[in-house]
Amino acid sequence: MTWENWTIVSEFILVSFSTLSSELQALLFLLFLTIYLVTLMGNVLIILVTTADSSLQNPMYFFLRNLSFLEIGFNLVIVPKMLGTLIIQDTTISFFGYATQMYFFFLFGAAECCLLATMAYDRYVAICDPLQCPIIISHRACAQLAAACWFSGFPVAIVQTTWIFSFPFCGPNRVNHFFCDSPPVIALVCADTSLFELKALTATVLFILFPFLLILGSYVWILSTIFRMPSAEGTHKAFSTSFSHLLVVSLFYSTAILTYFRPRSSTSLESKKLLSVSYTVVTPMLNPIIYSLRNSEVKPALRRVIHGTLGPQRL
Repeated sequence: MTWENWTIVSEFILVSFSTLSSELQALLFLLFLTIYLVTLMGNVLIILVTTADSSLQNPMYFFLRNLSFLEIGFNLVIVPKMLGTLIIQDTTISFFGYATQMYFFFLFGAAECCLLATMAYDRYVAICDPLQCPIIISHRACAQLAAACWFSGFPVAIVQTTWIFSFPFCGPNRVNHFFCDSPPVIALVCADTSLFELKALTATVLFILFPFLLILGSYVWILSTIFRMPSAEGTHKAFSTSFSHLLVVSLFYSTAILTYFRPRSSTSLESKKLLSVSYTVVTPMLNPIIYSLRNSEVKPALRRVIHGTLGPQRL
């Protein structure tokens, strides 16, 4: 095929949930809008509380604050456009807009995978080697680890996005998804993408599967240490703080792994959309809920911040 036979694609059409009835799309809009607002408010609240309360100035809440920033960014990249496709049927997205959304999706996604692994490492040091924890996880080390997590997403985002959009597109521009992920748009490329797909699989293993295995290894040591603790109070506190993170990891990675590591033949496009909704929309909402409702330090800190903010106005 020659370049003259290729159609220049200037925009894409996100199929999203357009196959559903208008009434069901309206219900989904209300549901996703509610989840979106709860996600923003919950994560902003986590950031404010962990910043304002002096009792939460430790590595665990420093990384939790970074996770909330990531979740806010992740949602801002995906959800507003999805809401637009549901309520005003704005399904078109420019070539540049698609590339931009995909870039930030890769950026925030890779950074979150690394940050969840870093949080597991912090829990491992705090529980398995508490005496060395202030030295190993110092303020400087926290800043360096957080910066490494944030910047880890840049290479994969730049390389994958640039590589995908260097391919020629033959003309079909309907993307059967609700956001700009790479597998649906690769299906529209009229060139051999086998090398890209191999490299993309390698990157997926590095940024999803490898951190997940590190987290599992950390929690094997953490749980073995917890069960050997002589104090019931110490066991309960260690298990409580670890359980919140483990639950967040399970929600995020289970759906991400099912999305990107299942054989294509066994995964319908609609089921893949539902899995994607889980880790892009639902999990960011659950994170602040899990960390606040199950955490004996966050709840009183939240009450102190609210009392300190509203208390003077009542006087």
